[in-house]
Amino acid sequence: MSSLTSTVWSADLRLLVDDRYSRLMTRCREAGIPFHDDAGVAERVCATLLASDFAFDVWLRQPEWLAPQGIAWLSGETDASVRLAEMVLPADEAGCMAALRRFRHGEALRLIFRDVNGLDSVEETLAATSALYQGLTETALDWSEQAMQPRFGLARNAEGERQRLVVMGLGKLGGSELNFSSDIDLILGYPQAGHSDGRHSLDNSEYFLRLSRQLVRLLAEPSTEGICARVDLRLRPYGQAGRIALSFDAMEHYYQHEGRDWERYAWIKARTVAGDRQAGRQLKERLRPFVYRRYLDYTAFAGLREMKALIDREVARKDLKANLKLGPGGIREIEFVVQLNQMIRGGREPGLRVQGLLPALAHCEARGFVAARSARVLREAYLFLRQLENRLQMLRDMQTHTIPADALSRERVALGMGYPDWAALELALAGHRERVSEEFAAALVPEDGAASPAPTAEQGLWQRAVEGELGEADAVGAGLASGAANLLTHLAQAPQVRAMSERGRERLDRLMPRLLQELRGCRSEPAVLDRLTRLIQAVARRASYLALLEEQPAARRRLLRLFDRSAFLAEQVIAQPLLLDDVFDPRIDQLPLDSDAITAELNRVLDTLEEREAGVELERLNELKASLAFRIGLAFDDGRAGGTVSAWRLAAVAESMVRAVTALAARELKAQHGRLPGTGLGFAVLGYGSLGGMELGLASDLDLVFIYDGAQAEAASDGPRALVGVHWYLRMAQRIINWLSVLTRAGRLYEVDPRLRPDGAKGLLVVSLEAFASYQRDRAWTWEHQALVRARPVAGDMALCRRFAEIRRQVLSRPAELGVVLPQISEMRRRWRSERDRSRPGWRDLKQGHGTLIDIEFLLQALVLQHAARIPALLEVTASADLIAVCGRHGLLDEMQCQGLLDAHEALLKLALASTLDLRTRIAADDAPLQALAAEVMTISREMGLPPD
Repeated sequence: MSSLTSTVWSADLRLLVDDRYSRLMTRCREAGIPFHDDAGVAERVCATLLASDFAFDVWLRQPEWLAPQGIAWLSGETDASVRLAEMVLPADEAGCMAALRRFRHGEALRLIFRDVNGLDSVEETLAATSALYQGLTETALDWSEQAMQPRFGLARNAEGERQRLVVMGLGKLGGSELNFSSDIDLILGYPQAGHSDGRHSLDNSEYFLRLSRQLVRLLAEPSTEGICARVDLRLRPYGQAGRIALSFDAMEHYYQHEGRDWERYAWIKARTVAGDRQAGRQLKERLRPFVYRRYLDYTAFAGLREMKALIDREVARKDLKANLKLGPGGIREIEFVVQLNQMIRGGREPGLRVQGLLPALAHCEARGFVAARSARVLREAYLFLRQLENRLQMLRDMQTHTIPADALSRERVALGMGYPDWAALELALAGHRERVSEEFAAALVPEDGAASPAPTAEQGLWQRAVEGELGEADAVGAGLASGAANLLTHLAQAPQVRAMSERGRERLDRLMPRLLQELRGCRSEPAVLDRLTRLIQAVARRASYLALLEEQPAARRRLLRLFDRSAFLAEQVIAQPLLLDDVFDPRIDQLPLDSDAITAELNRVLDTLEEREAGVELERLNELKASLAFRIGLAFDDGRAGGTVSAWRLAAVAESMVRAVTALAARELKAQHGRLPGTGLGFAVLGYGSLGGMELGLASDLDLVFIYDGAQAEAASDGPRALVGVHWYLRMAQRIINWLSVLTRAGRLYEVDPRLRPDGAKGLLVVSLEAFASYQRDRAWTWEHQALVRARPVAGDMALCRRFAEIRRQVLSRPAELGVVLPQISEMRRRWRSERDRSRPGWRDLKQGHGTLIDIEFLLQALVLQHAARIPALLEVTASADLIAVCGRHGLLDEMQCQGLLDAHEALLKLALASTLDLRTRIAADDAPLQALAAEVMTISREMGLPPD
């Protein structure tokens, strides 16, 4: 407290503190309590007297806290719950109330002493205050239950199971961030109906009503010792008109049918603070769909605005602009910024369902929902405002959020917070509030979209469509394309739209004119309008998306640009509206898409699932895969990623999905049939083709081959429904194929083609590694060795994967007979071309046409088969771009040939991806640039000795 001793105090303040210090010394002498007046103790006592009249009053009533052991206790780190557990409460109500109040006074004194003397941080003071009131509530409930039991017994349900009261703490108590003199917001409930089992049996509703009243009386009824806690029950269902305690069924019915937006915000911070904690968790789980929507919930903007408008009217009516909590730039605005993100995203981001503001803000920052600078501004302001608010309440133990008017009180607060005078503190306060106001305004209405008036002409067009009176001539005359009138009328009369709520229709009526106005800038206006009308029908019952489109012009522009530029991505959004979350995500340009980030995202999604069940996990995997592929498509379409990088990313997504499905299948098989003997899974999935070569398309299927360890397959599994190893692995492969290709509500992951396995479609679906090796050495065709060049393990037992890699190396390292291999490769290319090439005059197949991707693949495979025996590095990579680079480093290709192949490969992949995005087959106009690329590939192929087909 050197700042106190070095700061000049006013004469009035010095007189006040000295007088009170002297009175405390006198009180100690009268009570026979030793007080060691050394400098350190005196300074801390004076700092406490400076900050709090309440502390002075407690010391006067309980001077034992000034004794050496008292000062040691005030200074030490102790847990109030431990002292509460050791306290024996009197059996009579009055004695119990007095004991609880005296306990609260001592603990409150300790909170002040540690806070003003810098022994606790702001967060620690708030957490300790919350723990104190939680402990008091638990102790009061325990006493109340015991008091009820002799006459009324225990409450039970129809099956005779005991029922206990559940005390939910909301607000700052729920968030473990309680003010020093705050009230505690409680909601009381019980699990089930029934009767008590005592001499005088009560219906559970009456039993818990009496118990709740007893609890509130112990905590909040004034006595000669004051009160223990200010209890506020107004957040309960139906408010002050509702019953004090409700059954869980009644609560769930209320929130489902009558719950309001402000109640959703209130329940964000709810947690069980006393009573049956397991039942409390069940209640929160039952109410989670009310609080957190399954999809991103942009209707939270409207709900928050309504709440803020009510607060602003109250602030204006009572002139509360200086109020630290409710005024502009105050604590409530910080809470709203964070809770807005929790409401919007909490249904899909379990990490946001934390009760405390600072942990929620940290998660928002970590996930990119709040910018780092904004998070720092909000965090610093929050801690400053909460400390100032606490100091105001500590002054006289009053529930206040307003700066005192008198100069002496202001001086005390300023000095206690480390400022030289009130003016310096006021300046800091104004700066924090201004910055908070800016952040709040930016978060609530990023572009003021909801406030802008709807365009009049377009509003008239839409209303005529709603009334069924919009003619084609009217629409064309207004500048819309032919067919627009029919599309708009069909939308207005669609069953999904007619079934919308009144509020939803109002939102749609405000949105459509804005969309029609902004539609004019699209290149493909008719197609975009068709896609928009189908999308709106798909999301008509998801008011969240309509709310965001109405309010944020940036979101509308992003959607229209997407619908104008990419038919494929547009159709994906219409089929899976969940992808709108990615379209609207302001972080879309910064989202990481490398392999590690994809794996981390997948693990995060699966780790946060509340229900570990295969169907649920598959659905979330499908949602995530669709989201990742969609982001990759957007990045490519926007020019943020090239063809090779995009194809590589799509392959990384597929590999992550195969790994996840493999792990899921293994888990389910072990649960059903037990484990096979051995240290590992003994099973691996090999990626061939585009997956193995790391150049997947947006709509590619997966070429997979399944192998197992023959030694482990000889035994049976150890479960009650045991399977022989071969059958266990067969089930494994079948389940993986089924789960990768099954249609879920979120779509399907991939089509799977397992025909590249030994002996093709006639061979076994899954083969032992030993049989695979024997086949590759003795019976495989050259084209199968070509396929092996691009093969790599993508999932399963790592030891088995390493053994496969060694077998692949041995097979591909065998010296090749060039006179045989090269003609065979050329013949295979000719056959593929005759069967699959869809080129026609003026158009070239980008995959199978002359000089396209298949020629690059075959050329590289020929080089590997020729040179792998002396250049092992050729077998360390499978992607075409990587193979080209290796060939260049080892002199198989000169610099010009390398660059020519890399340029052609990138250009062909870009053209292929662009075709998919435009919903075209991978056939491009055979213009001069494409002809030049193809000629370069064919020239290099001939130079490498590959005969023309």
